[in-house]
Amino acid sequence: MTAPDPATLRLGVIGAGFMGRQHLDFIRAAAGVSLAAVADPAVPADGFECPAYESTERMLDAAQLDAVVIANPNALHVETAVRCLEAGVAVLLEKPVAVDYAQSLQLVEAVKRLDGRLLVGHHRRHHPAVARAHAAVHGGELGEVVAVSGLWSARKEDAYFTDIPWHSRPGAGVLLINVVHDLDLLRHLCGEVVEIQAIQSSHARGLDVEDTVTLNLRFHSGAVGSFLASDAGVSPWGWDQATEETSAFPFLPDGVAYRIVGTRAALSVPNLARYAYDPSVSPDWHSPLSRTYLPVVPRGSFAAQLEHFAEVARGRAAPLVSAEDASRTLALVEAAALAAPTHRTVDVARFRADVEAGRRP
Repeated sequence: MTAPDPATLRLGVIGAGFMGRQHLDFIRAAAGVSLAAVADPAVPADGFECPAYESTERMLDAAQLDAVVIANPNALHVETAVRCLEAGVAVLLEKPVAVDYAQSLQLVEAVKRLDGRLLVGHHRRHHPAVARAHAAVHGGELGEVVAVSGLWSARKEDAYFTDIPWHSRPGAGVLLINVVHDLDLLRHLCGEVVEIQAIQSSHARGLDVEDTVTLNLRFHSGAVGSFLASDAGVSPWGWDQATEETSAFPFLPDGVAYRIVGTRAALSVPNLARYAYDPSVSPDWHSPLSRTYLPVVPRGSFAAQLEHFAEVARGRAAPLVSAEDASRTLALVEAAALAAPTHRTVDVARFRADVEAGRRP
């Protein structure tokens, strides 16, 4: 048996559900890391090619880990992450960072207090198309961004809710499980959101959490945006369908999740189709638009995220998505959840300030 490479990071995975099992496969396929342990109270001890433990504490005590991936239920994210940081291991924490903004602030404080190494798993930020779109937006290739729109809709199977009960309870829902990704990317691409409006519905499934939501956004830059999401409606539109992120979702080439509109050009993401007038013609709506595709080297988001996490764990890189950054995304999601039943526009900065001061928003 070959001796382990001392440069190889020993990783544990906490939570062996849908996302946790995906992370197991990513770790097994990656260089420079090894799967050393799994912790989940519901898994058999011999179900993996590594030791399995019934609790995080037992795993941390026994496995001599360098880092962990946390993919347990959302309500346990913060307490699990803090426990791991206190044990001195680096943390890749699946999104959402917490169940609400107030709870996320506990993690932000813990990371600072413990000088912790923590990356939040908003994996789409690691997609090469996102990096190229970010460069196009912030490099002025579209001119001034005036608007953005997005759509994610997919018909989740009933077993998604019946077999995993927490999916149908507060702390889940399409906002926290799915739209959190999209709002994070819209923040990353277009800047901070200052105002948000929302309408949500649980009509299609009749659960305690929303299945469909529509959002209106105003960005600090002055741009406006909209986003529509549903986990109950059939569609070919959304990030999962437009990328080859995992084999669990069918891939539709040239799919679109977001459309960004600027004064000089428009861009769809993730296919990176750029629409602009030829420089030789009048730049107005009577002129034909040309479509070109921004070049990018394909790579999977999860593979890139794991490679980046290894650098974070070794202390060689700052996290692309810090706890504080992810907490702002969560505040935006929570502001949307507040806006829907109250039928009002929520000032996001004021919402954060109220929560931080212990006031009821």
